[in-house]
Amino acid sequence: MASGNLKWIYLIILSLVWGSSFILIKKGLVGLDALQVGSLRIIFAAFFLIMVGFRSLGRLTKRQWKWIIVSGFLGSFFPVYLFAFAETEIDSAIASILNATTPLLTLIVGAIFFRAVFTQNKILGVVIGLIGTVGLIFSGASINPDQNYLYSLFVVIAAGCYALNVNILKTRMSDISPLGIAAGNFSALLIPALVILYSTGFFEVSEYSSVVGWSVFYVAILGIIGTGVAMIIFNKLIQISDPVFTTSVTYTIPVVALGWGVLDGEVFSLWQLISAFVILVGVFIVNRSRDIISKFRKQAI
Repeated sequence: MASGNLKWIYLIILSLVWGSSFILIKKGLVGLDALQVGSLRIIFAAFFLIMVGFRSLGRLTKRQWKWIIVSGFLGSFFPVYLFAFAETEIDSAIASILNATTPLLTLIVGAIFFRAVFTQNKILGVVIGLIGTVGLIFSGASINPDQNYLYSLFVVIAAGCYALNVNILKTRMSDISPLGIAAGNFSALLIPALVILYSTGFFEVSEYSSVVGWSVFYVAILGIIGTGVAMIIFNKLIQISDPVFTTSVTYTIPVVALGWGVLDGEVFSLWQLISAFVILVGVFIVNRSRDIISKFRKQAI
């Protein structure tokens, strides 16, 4: 299949999988704390990816391992915990909408660290997107006074990590197979995640309730499908498209997440929906410009 058609198929699959990830995090937090959700998500993903990608690990060079470790922490480790902490205070659908700032931050990071060039449309899109982000945070705080919307910043920081990671993947790791990247990422993260999980006292409990059991089940789905399988697809998508197109998956993630949020009883105000729309308009404007592709190709090694 032509890469032009394949990248759209990958984009749709990622939208469905990652759009469902936010509600799975929320369900995981019913019986587990944020550190346990984050750690178990990494551990489940790591065992799955190491099992299916074991042969790919042996082909990695020392230079590649350096970038794989950096990519693992930026693209998976820190965001996994940041999203879990964020959803202890804010709704899952709101977290997904804030995640839509990733393409905007990808552009900013590309301009600052990878010498990508801003155009007038890109600057306008970034400004509009950031206005929408601020509006979403403040409108959410007003309609949900019992929720601490400062935790929204965790999502923005996680989006910044994604932005930096996708630029690194495109410019420094295009010669590594998608499975090799994913397996390498999580083999590097397995030990830190186990240490953090142990520190929470998770292994010291003699008997777990059914609530905890269901939470672990939801996190297992999140780790294997939402992280393990999705990371392979995501890395492949990066290699056959450009960074801004890749992160445009955040267009459709909120649609799926909003659907799950409504089914789960989450409430949204008109101003929240308007702010979400403003964010997506900003991302759309940024995404209209394609000259960023040549800039990244020139920097790739």
